[in-house]
Amino acid sequence: MMLQYENYLQTHQSRFLSELLDFLRIPSVSALSEHAADVQQTADWVAERMKAAGIPDVCCLPTGGAPVVYGEWLQAPGKPTILIYGHYDVQPVDPVELWTDPPFEPVVRHDKVYARGASDDKGNMLIPIIAVEAMLATEGTLPVNLKFFFEGEEEIGSPHLMEFMQKYSQKFVCDLVVSADGVQWGEDQPRLLIGFKGLCALQIDVFGPETDLHSGIYGGTIQNPIHALVHILNSMHNPSGRIEVEGFYGGVVSLTETERNQMAAIPYDGSDYKAKLGVTELFGEPGYTTWERAWVRPTLEVNGIWGGFQEEGVKTVIPKEAHAKITCRLVPDQDPCDIIKRIINHVEAHTPIGVKAVVHSEPSTASAYFIPQDHPGNQIAYDTLEALYGKPPYYTRLGGTLPMCNLFLDILGVYTVTFAFGLEDEKPHAPDEFFRLRSFRRGQLAYCKLLERLSQQDNSYDE
Repeated sequence: MMLQYENYLQTHQSRFLSELLDFLRIPSVSALSEHAADVQQTADWVAERMKAAGIPDVCCLPTGGAPVVYGEWLQAPGKPTILIYGHYDVQPVDPVELWTDPPFEPVVRHDKVYARGASDDKGNMLIPIIAVEAMLATEGTLPVNLKFFFEGEEEIGSPHLMEFMQKYSQKFVCDLVVSADGVQWGEDQPRLLIGFKGLCALQIDVFGPETDLHSGIYGGTIQNPIHALVHILNSMHNPSGRIEVEGFYGGVVSLTETERNQMAAIPYDGSDYKAKLGVTELFGEPGYTTWERAWVRPTLEVNGIWGGFQEEGVKTVIPKEAHAKITCRLVPDQDPCDIIKRIINHVEAHTPIGVKAVVHSEPSTASAYFIPQDHPGNQIAYDTLEALYGKPPYYTRLGGTLPMCNLFLDILGVYTVTFAFGLEDEKPHAPDEFFRLRSFRRGQLAYCKLLERLSQQDNSYDE
């Protein structure tokens, strides 16, 4: 027999979709200062939507950057208090010319909605709000106490939230965090994420002559900043893909045989993997499988490089400067600040003569996160997903970073269980990002079921 909240969810799907489209139209790009007003508008939109769902106490809390939208429903005495986390900011849209439709003019095609932020994380973030609305509208109550923490800086590493959490720690006291930011394995195969990589980010600026120079007159007489930058970047890996920055792997703990066997048991088709990415060969640190490299081995990637003339045609110059952006995805027991220092030392040691290299770190810094597989919150999420999908979830990790997980653990002393319904093929951070509306609908029911199961657990989540 269909439960009342299930019927409510089915009845109001057209409205929920319309609201999602409104949410996606606001260009809440946290990385670009010109969108600061849009980020604030998005926070206000989220606050109003939470109030409309029946959450009685909602406010936007200042952080020094984008506000945190907070709400609470604390009317279930004796039941656990669950903090639901998500983020309303999105990535920049460049290169915009590769989008089929304008990135902030959402389009629905084949039961998918296309827009920046559709999968990461607006579609996923809206799901628990809708689930709470359905339960309150049909039952007048919730099975657990709830707090909500929706931030607007996740895509830039949540730089203001350490100080914010220390200031407001008592406000967010809870028994467990549930994150609405994450991915499932496939449309019909669930997963439980038990680990995220950490992050550090840097920019390298190489300076040469005082001005761009005529390459016919001065070519061959001075160091070219682009050549020098390429040399520096190339020195960071050996030809097989291993990182050559001294001490980079110093804190990395070796995988146990059990961990390697667990990852090996997850289906993997190398040909299919390559085909989906449009590459002819895979490449990475030798001695590890694709899943191991993606999930539990640290990386150093060049994210952007620029300098000199880049327009159509030819301009024969030696540029005065060149630049590159680098990020490292880190694993447990690696200290982001230590890695930054090691990269700075490496750049200093490998800068060719005739140029000056300056390295500065970006605020996007976070430690890696891991939750024990047998944590009670994981077990409840596992059971919920298994009942919903009709098959058990895979336990996996993710090469991405969710900075708030460690903040919640360090400051509140609670773990975060990931419970979200995006898929990795939905092009988060890329042109033509989309979200499957089937997942949007499924997630709403899943959150109702999860809250019911969480109510059956006592408050002993602090394992």
